[in-house]
Amino acid sequence: MITGELGGSIRHTEHGDPDGEPVVLLAGFKAPATSWRFQIPVLAGAGFRVLAVDLPGHGGTALPEGTDMDVRGRDLHTFLTAAVAGRARLVGASMGGNTLWSYVARFGTGAVERIVIVDQTPAMLNTPDWPHGFYGYTEENTDTYFRDGIPRTGRGVPLLRRGAAAVRLLVAMRGTDPALTGPEGELLRDHARRDWRPVVAGAEVPALFVAGGRSEFWPPEHAAAAAALNPRASAAVVGRAGHAVNMERPRAFGHGLVEYLRRGTAAG
Repeated sequence: MITGELGGSIRHTEHGDPDGEPVVLLAGFKAPATSWRFQIPVLAGAGFRVLAVDLPGHGGTALPEGTDMDVRGRDLHTFLTAAVAGRARLVGASMGGNTLWSYVARFGTGAVERIVIVDQTPAMLNTPDWPHGFYGYTEENTDTYFRDGIPRTGRGVPLLRRGAAAVRLLVAMRGTDPALTGPEGELLRDHARRDWRPVVAGAEVPALFVAGGRSEFWPPEHAAAAAALNPRASAAVVGRAGHAVNMERPRAFGHGLVEYLRRGTAAG
């Protein structure tokens, strides 16, 4: 077991070819590594070494007090140093995506081959120059908007109308307590305040921004706007998907993910 900066456990499972090129999967806020259950066999079948990671606060582990996005980036560095030799392909969903930018901001891209961000805007605060943030989150309510957790936005498709996608989402998140602990609330608010656009602009590896066409949290245009910050970046929108793209449209997302990650490999 690997230990994070504040004493929390970093756990992971490995799949596929142990000699394959590594793909590291980071789930979103409170989501377990098993939320990648549909992508893991697809990636393993494509010849990758797949590492699905539970940072502290994921997969039933407690989130240590004082954890912020900087700590998460350093914990990812600790994991990569311990578990991965060479350059990795990093895939992060939601907060997991901005955890990747926290890592890059501190450690650069020397150990990174390419990056995939799944339905996560690099700046959640809506401003005159960035209208692609969390619905309703503005400079007028920065101190209160996430005080009680993740607000309902009234956007996207209601869960009960998502059919099989809702079942997949509920199964993936089974056992996750929707209530927030004190440290979880602090982490969420720190996440919401951050602006990773300068890090995106300076990244020296290819990056793909994937948006859910029906995301509950932000307009899908965030992906193209983020990609426009860096000439190495590109964007894609998965139609009929909400925020949890990898769980709601697993086949479409998985196919595109493998295609993108194969670029630059011997197979691609």
